[in-house]
Amino acid sequence: MIAEIISVGTEILLGNILNTNAQYLSKKLAACGVEVHYQTVVGDNPARIMDAIKIAFSRSDMVIMTGGLGPTKDDLTKEMLAAYFHKELVYDEKALAQMSRRLKAVEKESLAQSLRKQALVPKDSIILYNHHGTAPGIIMEDDGHKCILLPGPPKEMEPMFEEYCLDYLHSLSSETIVSMNIKMLDFQHAPVEVVGEAYVADTLGDLLDGANPTVATYAKEDGCLIRISAKGASRQEALQLMEPYVAEIRRLLKDEYIASIQEDI
Repeated sequence: MIAEIISVGTEILLGNILNTNAQYLSKKLAACGVEVHYQTVVGDNPARIMDAIKIAFSRSDMVIMTGGLGPTKDDLTKEMLAAYFHKELVYDEKALAQMSRRLKAVEKESLAQSLRKQALVPKDSIILYNHHGTAPGIIMEDDGHKCILLPGPPKEMEPMFEEYCLDYLHSLSSETIVSMNIKMLDFQHAPVEVVGEAYVADTLGDLLDGANPTVATYAKEDGCLIRISAKGASRQEALQLMEPYVAEIRRLLKDEYIASIQEDI
């Protein structure tokens, strides 16, 4: 299954906040066997959000969106998603009651309209109740398209994903993706011509052309990083697929120039 992550928020585009949600989700999705081919950031603009949704579904089976679920007028992610799926927005009474309990001072009937807006959900969607904030998340499925909509704040998004989305994603895929990082020594402790990316890539040769596992090199300021990724029915199977690749890399590049080998958690 191929997924795209869409992070909604003008503050991300302006560089006011770091988009840690995409990093977190990419790692979690890989562990669930979901391949992330694209990450998109879009501002709080309805037309551009809709464009981003349409483009994402034109090239992916699933879209995971974060942000734009708040009470203000520019929080429009849910509205655009409902429009894309042609779903009516309805109030979820449990979300309203939960919001009222969290705010304590008001009854659900007297919640300000801007706050009540957060309890509007697309009809027939799966509701992900928020135990660390006010806005619920949503899972929608229609005509083969699947979308998970999560709050933007990491302190709300991450526990919601752990509580609801892991089981959902595991039910969709029978595979997992595991990565192993091989870090070469830094340039202060080994010759550049031995631990630099160009030399490493040339030495690994055909290993870089594999499909499963895949091997890729990355230039770092303190020496080259080699990442091996494998897909298997279980974590153990994926690790077993990588074993001969790790052994061959160690043989080709020599252990004395390798700083560390560890699973990417």
